[in-house]
Amino acid sequence: MKNENHLGLSLLGMFLAAGIAIGGYFIGQTMYNAKVALNTAEAKGLAERRVKADRANWNLTFSVAGKNREDIGALYKKAEEDQQIITKLLKKNGFKQEEIEIGIIEYNYREYRDENQKLVDQEHQLVGSISVETNNVDLVSKVRANVNKLIAQGINISNGVPAYRFTKLNDIKPDMLREATKNARIAANEFAESAGVSVGGIRNARQGGFYIRDAGEEYGDTGKIEKDVRVVTTITFFLTD
Repeated sequence: MKNENHLGLSLLGMFLAAGIAIGGYFIGQTMYNAKVALNTAEAKGLAERRVKADRANWNLTFSVAGKNREDIGALYKKAEEDQQIITKLLKKNGFKQEEIEIGIIEYNYREYRDENQKLVDQEHQLVGSISVETNNVDLVSKVRANVNKLIAQGINISNGVPAYRFTKLNDIKPDMLREATKNARIAANEFAESAGVSVGGIRNARQGGFYIRDAGEEYGDTGKIEKDVRVVTTITFFLTD
């Protein structure tokens, strides 16, 4: 009986010792992981590029109007003539046929009545549209001035403001991210030097969004040919002794 009790106490002691050892390992491992997690530095890296828009969208509208319904036929003929004049000017100045899209000519009717609902005036209007989409962004600004000269020829034309877009962001993303990461490491090194430690590998990284703005502007990204592209990354580095 004494031998059985002695054996049981021995086994209990072994289990307790093993439990303490395992518990000590996990506590030690947790403390080590916590220490590693604390030995980090978070830094932000900025990268910027000045780029040029590679696509332009430009809309033109023109209209003719008359007072009588009987004028609609002549108005439609005038609208078609104006459409051809505008299209010819665009081609003459360097735009290709495939860059020009001719819209339909729409009919609008307005009538004006007095306080007694008596018809006092009416207007029959035809409105046409022409849009240009081109990669030759410099040509748009040059041709706009020539289009305005059509007003002197009796064409009621609205010269829309072009929209300039940069569509090749994916081409510059890798280089900008590398630059932002490099700048983040430089910032982390400054912190590490003052703390007497060194910057190690990357623990984690968060990429911010890419922002495209018109050059020198806080808002808007279609008004200018020149654009500023910006990205900020947030990177956590390990610190070593």
